[in-house]
Amino acid sequence: MGLAAYYLTVERLSALLEAGELTAAELMKSLLERTDALDEGLRAFIAYDGEEALRQAEESDRRRKEGKSLGPLDGIPVAIKDFISVRGWPLSCGSRMLEGYVSPYDAWVIDRLRAVGAVLWGRTNLDEFAMGSSTETSAFGPTANPWDRRFVPGGSSGGSACAVAAGLAPLALGTDTGGSVRQPAAFCGIVGLKPTYGRVSRYGVTAFASSLDQVGPFGRSVWDVATLLGAIAGRDPHDSTSVPLPVPDYANALGGQRNWNIGISEQFFAAGLNDEVKSAVRRAIDFFENAGCPIRSVSFPNLDICIGDYYVIATAEAFSNLSRFDGVRYGHRAAGVRDVGELYARSRGEGFGAEVKRRILLGAFVLSGGYHEAYYGRAQRVRTLIRRSFEEIFQSVDFLLTPTAPTVAFPLDDRGHKDPLAMYLSDVYTVPVTLAGLPAISLPCGFSREGLPIGLQLIGTPYRESDLLAAAHFFERSHDFYDRHPTLTSAR
Repeated sequence: MGLAAYYLTVERLSALLEAGELTAAELMKSLLERTDALDEGLRAFIAYDGEEALRQAEESDRRRKEGKSLGPLDGIPVAIKDFISVRGWPLSCGSRMLEGYVSPYDAWVIDRLRAVGAVLWGRTNLDEFAMGSSTETSAFGPTANPWDRRFVPGGSSGGSACAVAAGLAPLALGTDTGGSVRQPAAFCGIVGLKPTYGRVSRYGVTAFASSLDQVGPFGRSVWDVATLLGAIAGRDPHDSTSVPLPVPDYANALGGQRNWNIGISEQFFAAGLNDEVKSAVRRAIDFFENAGCPIRSVSFPNLDICIGDYYVIATAEAFSNLSRFDGVRYGHRAAGVRDVGELYARSRGEGFGAEVKRRILLGAFVLSGGYHEAYYGRAQRVRTLIRRSFEEIFQSVDFLLTPTAPTVAFPLDDRGHKDPLAMYLSDVYTVPVTLAGLPAISLPCGFSREGLPIGLQLIGTPYRESDLLAAAHFFERSHDFYDRHPTLTSAR
């Protein structure tokens, strides 16, 4: 394939496969060659098996020749965040703690991808145990932003976002706990969706914060993301939090303009927002207004407490979920220990990185006997307050439009090791959505003077992803942002 072909949308690739102008094996071989050439300098992948991917692609070609195509994703490679279980594949979660572990079963979303014939393509890099906003805490080294390798791709799903933006994969799966799909999508100039909590099963997804985690798709276009969401959404009897609602045909629901009522909260445009980001998002607001969409001023008075609330709840749940990694049941086991106490302490001390340890300690503190009600109990009540604030807003508007992140991508090693609090604040516009369990999408809306992408976020009402995707598609087809791609010519 020529350079431009690596950036074809899934909609176009699927049409070429159906017409016989391209085979799944040819597509996979070209992506493998490109990944071999470029990923040393990007680290989008922790590992990939080219032979296995080609085997899956050849199976897709055989189905198509026999007239048994499984749909628009048949033969399309999908990169998988190394936080999601794939039977027979190593699962590291970006950590030395799980070194040597091989998953014995498929996650729900992997079962669904197999059912539509998608090619499972590689394990993408991430912040260790999904704890971070830059993909710098990975035990396997940081991922670089393909637009400029001096900058981060966002996190924790930075490897998945980088793979799509760099033309190494047409689609990818990530997980979003506090913004880990939307923020890297914004930093890498692609589309990323966090579905409503419960729309996609978490079965087989490593638990960070169980009441917040949600699998979400990355793609180059809204159509691509809508099609992937349609494949992975649905009720799963293995996951009691997945909802028994029918799954719409998201891709076919994209067409047509409606005069959506769009809410704008000035709290999302206050101090701390980069001027270039503010200008780009304001231009997006002007676009919707000029298209006939009423723009309504709304208030979200609780924005300043969302980060604190999120980190109390997320660290408490992380403390509980990560207690299973103790050197006894599975995971890294320290050698030469004298007793079980030393086994626990050394195994966890050697297996976990600094950010994971920091969050475990915070979680232990907020759940401790003297502080449980003062911190964790109060945080849950604040969470209810945040959800009710959104409910009040959505009585008068269809969507809330905000920046995805307060800045463009920041330089590698700029925040993670020097100022963790500054890193946490990069999720200030995404964590309220997760706390409320709402769907939200990030899509490109401009570029900075340095050529780094800028993302806007549309926030919708529960289980109305079809409307959210339709509005995003309307904006996308009137702009050329998804036609712009990074220039990558070598591994370094």
